[in-house]
Amino acid sequence: MRNSRRKVMIALCALGVPLGILAGTLAAQAPPSAPKRLPSLTGKDDDPDGPKVDTKTVLEANQKDIKKNVERLFQLASELKTEVEKTDSVQVLSLALLKKTEEIEKLAKDIRSRAKG
Repeated sequence: MRNSRRKVMIALCALGVPLGILAGTLAAQAPPSAPKRLPSLTGKDDDPDGPKVDTKTVLEANQKDIKKNVERLFQLASELKTEVEKTDSVQVLSLALLKKTEEIEKLAKDIRSRAKG
């Protein structure tokens, strides 16, 4: 009885936490608004600090990266689920299982940071 509860809890934690973080981050994301620029005192519109960065292309690149990372996260979570179902975690957790959870966590944090902007 305890073994089956433990397996269920490990599976839920391994899959639920990263996917829950991801879902909450993506659901709460609103498109960022472009910052307003104040007119310069000299009347010139160019920025002496450097070249202008097109925010639309940056946002599109971030969106592509987020989609790619979400697909990878889903794939890793599915692989982790199958590994958890195969292994007997009562004796010992495999090193591959722990590495996969670390990779999932790292990927979820990267997605969250990209979604925030």
